Amino acid sequence: MSETAEAPLLEIDGLSIAYPISIGTVRAIDRLSLSVRKGEVLGIVGESGCGKSTLGLSILKLLKAPGRITGGEIRYKGRDILAMEGRELMELRGRDIAMIFQSPLTSLDPLMSVKRHFVETMRAHEPGISEGDAVAKAGDILEELGIERSRLEEYPYQLSGGMRQRIMIGLGLILRPEILLADEPTTALDVIVEAGFTELLMKLKRQYDLTVLLISHNLGLVAEIADRIAVMYGGRLVELASSDDIFEHPLHPYTRGLMDCVPNILLDQKELTAMPGSPPDLVDQKPGCPFAPRCPKVMAACHSQDPVTIHRRGSGGAERSVACWLYEGEA
Repeated sequence: MSETAEAPLLEIDGLSIAYPISIGTVRAIDRLSLSVRKGEVLGIVGESGCGKSTLGLSILKLLKAPGRITGGEIRYKGRDILAMEGRELMELRGRDIAMIFQSPLTSLDPLMSVKRHFVETMRAHEPGISEGDAVAKAGDILEELGIERSRLEEYPYQLSGGMRQRIMIGLGLILRPEILLADEPTTALDVIVEAGFTELLMKLKRQYDLTVLLISHNLGLVAEIADRIAVMYGGRLVELASSDDIFEHPLHPYTRGLMDCVPNILLDQKELTAMPGSPPDLVDQKPGCPFAPRCPKVMAACHSQDPVTIHRRGSGGAERSVACWLYEGEA
């Protein structure tokens, strides 16, 4: 995506999130900063436990106790989301920013029909809408998603995994939000349905001028549709660049390790390279780079000092950043 002078649509500045537990404090997100541009697809990738889903939930203030935001700001069009309460926050959720959760089966109420899900969603934001109008709008969006209107009378258990996923997309789009957060949207789908979902998501992005945050461990999916990719590790942002730069020339050793774990039929690759070790323990982390114990290029400074974030230009002049001591001289 080309550089733009427009202000970011969503800005996350120095965000920190902690979960107090009996033996200390889990630092789920640690001073994370990034911005999201209008109309882009930003992929957020990393191993399980790196903070991807926590980041998505924090954008809509959906963190559950005892998790709490201990620092930083999240701004949507300059408005501080973390300061929002009551009606203002409810109007943001769904109308401005909507979310597709990881598991459609557990996110949908098993005792409510598909129709009731849509009607209640719309009435929460438009109390005066009639049930007939709400059902008509729900039927329209289901047909856009390739589902017959008659399915409105059915319950989640009567639908396939792919249909439930599309129902979740419909609920996310029914209020025409500007930003769509998709948290591991293809986890429960087979490869055929996943391909259809990918095509559908890009069609809807163009149709509704959506900005998409795609949270995923599926690097193939992210490579196919993301404009930029944010790589997270240990609750921190370690690299941010265009999709082309990330896949063609990763800078951070962790990003390179992720790329080496992915099979590529276009390369003469006889075996996959696995990263040694495991993701870090986030309880009361010590200073230094969280990837240091697993890094093949570790240096003395990596164990004692937090790496500085280096900004440089990628292919086509696009901005990219990396938090790694390997690039200290470029600061």
